[in-house]
Amino acid sequence: MVTVMIHEFSRSELLLGKDSMAKLAGSCVAVFGVGGVGSHCIEALARGGVGRLVLIDNDTVSITNINRQSIAYHSTVGMYKTQVMKTRIQDINPKAEVFPFETFVLPDNLEALFEQIPYKVDYIADAIDTVTAKLALTQYAIEHDIPIISSMGTGNKLDPTLLQVTDISKTYGCPLARVMRKELRTRGIHHLKVVFSPEKPVSPAQPETPPPGRRSVPASNPWVPATAGLLLGSAVVRDLIAQVSLPC
Repeated sequence: MVTVMIHEFSRSELLLGKDSMAKLAGSCVAVFGVGGVGSHCIEALARGGVGRLVLIDNDTVSITNINRQSIAYHSTVGMYKTQVMKTRIQDINPKAEVFPFETFVLPDNLEALFEQIPYKVDYIADAIDTVTAKLALTQYAIEHDIPIISSMGTGNKLDPTLLQVTDISKTYGCPLARVMRKELRTRGIHHLKVVFSPEKPVSPAQPETPPPGRRSVPASNPWVPATAGLLLGSAVVRDLIAQVSLPC
């Protein structure tokens, strides 16, 4: 009689195999941004079996985050997003190693930030929404030969079925992707794996005062950012196990 060990990743193992699950358990993924996109990406990575997760975000949970972020509840308002996410991950997989950094990403602090991570980073998932930080992170990843995938804009959009994983050179209809394409070209970077949607953004009403650095407050919903986050997580996992033989 064969004894089958049942565990939290049994169903994934049926699909991916033991070798893939072992590869994921030993992988380190750094996720920048624990918001509407990032929180769902991180949860997908944790539930997917990634064993080492680095979380970078300096923000706290706001009541306006509740409509779309997996870490946002009335009970978590005011708490650091990274800390709420760490607790969530450890409840999913107690063996996971989680490294939270309450840091605002700037071109000048990326090197020091990565020096604090105790493992070699195998993949970067970019879910931040400031162009300066996205550009700096992309350039750092390329210079240090770290695979990276970046989320483009999900605000002011309604249809999650239009989201796709592609190269930034093939994007269209996304204002953030347009800016990123232009700025990356000036840095000699012509390729970047991204999640984007060509859906034309709506122009929402503005009952709130925009935060510093923004011309408007982006509208959002529960499904577009979450779908983008799941696509990010899916792409990372599939790339990490690409060289591993899957079950027949």
